[in-house]
Amino acid sequence: MTTTTARVNAGLAIVALGGYAPDEPGLARAIERLREQGCLVRNYYLPAEKFQRFGGTDDARIAQLYAAVADPDVKVVLMLRGGYGMSRLLRALDFDRLGASGKIFVGHSDFTAFQMGLLAKNGAVSFAGPMICDDFTREEQSDFTLQHFWQCLTGPSHTITAQADGNPPLDASGTLWGGNLAMLTHLLGSPYFPQIDDGILFVEDINEHPYRVERMMLQLLHSGVLARQKAVLFGDFSGYRLSEYDNGYDFNSMLAYLRTQLPVPILTGLPFGHIRDKATLAVGGQARLISQSDSFSLTMSGYPTL
Repeated sequence: MTTTTARVNAGLAIVALGGYAPDEPGLARAIERLREQGCLVRNYYLPAEKFQRFGGTDDARIAQLYAAVADPDVKVVLMLRGGYGMSRLLRALDFDRLGASGKIFVGHSDFTAFQMGLLAKNGAVSFAGPMICDDFTREEQSDFTLQHFWQCLTGPSHTITAQADGNPPLDASGTLWGGNLAMLTHLLGSPYFPQIDDGILFVEDINEHPYRVERMMLQLLHSGVLARQKAVLFGDFSGYRLSEYDNGYDFNSMLAYLRTQLPVPILTGLPFGHIRDKATLAVGGQARLISQSDSFSLTMSGYPTL
């Protein structure tokens, strides 16, 4: 499958539950590209209605979401971007209605809060994957990202393989869940944090120094979340800056420390996060993770498809 020949024939809605699009010509380019791939595109985000750093007022952003859910021609609800704003909406959302809608919700970063709320309240599967900004707006789109996106959504199963050294051998199956690490720890202790046993937890973040990543992982440890998982899968953690004060404390040393402290295997190398080439992950779906000395595979199933 290639991005130039894919004809998915899907109704797709764009909503802005977080930030607004800083590149309006890029947004128009993204919509045209989606139409070229066979999508019927309904854009519920209106650039003129952006508010402060958000893609609209709180009420307007909620209205975008429900308009997309009510649209009978829409199957996929794709987030405009992350940033911040989802936390402000959680208490106002009817997750039972959203979960029963049959829509496929896709996004990452700040959208993790929505995905965790949906999983906690309704048990519905959503997808951690690309967003309009920047995955569809950039000048040169990633074939890897788009191929994994459409292949996953057309299911009924999807496998991600990656090269990675230093991971422990493992063959584990369970519920795949997780997302942005800062958002996960932000939701701890709230009704929007799902209680997952025997799961495979994936995490990623950006602009977080290794000590902050360590601190957030220890918070998940102290709260008892990690002891109930079969594995933790690290995606991309980039954008941070080290200094002389770190005195040799870098990401690898942090990871080595966590591996001595956590009661669960940690694997690295998942192609997911705030990066150009990202996989699409079925949040709340079933997964089998098989790790060898230099690679691993993650096979997902049991999720809704187009």
